[in-house]
Amino acid sequence: MNLVEYPDRDLLMLDLADILTSELAAALRVNESASLSVPGGTTPGPVFDVLSEQKLDWDRVAVVLNDERWVDEDSPRSNTRLLKERLLVSEASAAKLIPLHARFATPEEALDALSEGLLPHLPLSVLLLGMGEDMHTASLFPGADNLAAALDDHAPPLMAMRAEGAGEPRVTLTAPILKGAMSIHVLITGAAKREAIERAAHLDPAEAPIRTVLGQATIHWAE
Repeated sequence: MNLVEYPDRDLLMLDLADILTSELAAALRVNESASLSVPGGTTPGPVFDVLSEQKLDWDRVAVVLNDERWVDEDSPRSNTRLLKERLLVSEASAAKLIPLHARFATPEEALDALSEGLLPHLPLSVLLLGMGEDMHTASLFPGADNLAAALDDHAPPLMAMRAEGAGEPRVTLTAPILKGAMSIHVLITGAAKREAIERAAHLDPAEAPIRTVLGQATIHWAE
């Protein structure tokens, strides 16, 4: 596990945004397009703010969330809403959003169409993940109904997921898609998550889903 410590969160967010920009630029130099997958939640917001102002050929970049809650975009719980407010603005407004939500009652009804939209942008060029104190990442929650299937090497690219404490049903990228990314970063802050990720390194992915990517990822942490 490659863990990088920062003296404060502000420096972490600035440095991480610079790294993501550099990696996307490198991908665009050798490919016609690049793909970026990012988490929802409030923690990566400052990274998005900086990233959105960077000079890139954003019209050649596809952006997809790691996961999405099955709620309408006008809900404050919507990760897509956050993405449009914090990342897909300014310079980055030209990027293409790959949706993980559609107007169906359940995520299962939309999985085929959503997967079809995602497949042309795989493997992911750059992947940024978060992690909860329970060691979940994306919507791969310990104890979730479809976790074993989503961790399998032959899992489809997207799966529906339901878990105690997760609130709404979710759509999530599965383990093969996460592990297949060309570059993987994990953003965490605070002592509890530092302890959790160090513990995860010695657990099975079924107990600590973040374990799936730890061998390939760079962990960015600040208190």
